[in-house]
Amino acid sequence: MAKRLSDLINQLPKSTQAKIRARSDELIASERSLRELREAHQRSQTALARKLRVKQAAVSKLERRTDMYVSTLRSYIEAMGGQLEIVARFPHSSPVRIKQFEKLG
Repeated sequence: MAKRLSDLINQLPKSTQAKIRARSDELIASERSLRELREAHQRSQTALARKLRVKQAAVSKLERRTDMYVSTLRSYIEAMGGQLEIVARFPHSSPVRIKQFEKLG
């Protein structure tokens, strides 16, 4: 009979279970669409549109795009009060922050 993952996790020490839950929450939180990110920061499309000086429909369209300029993404993130960083990750080495795009905008 197959074992369920939840049953296996429940057999682990409580401290290990807590670490698994924390890491799971971290991974889930790190994967968000622009819409989900905006909603998590309790911003409306209309409010962002005002900050970006565009119409609400333009924000809606931007949130559905799969390809955009770095400067457009930076403006969107900054309109929510955030800061965009671009990081390259490679196996067997530390993450590298790409600074080339910091002067955009």
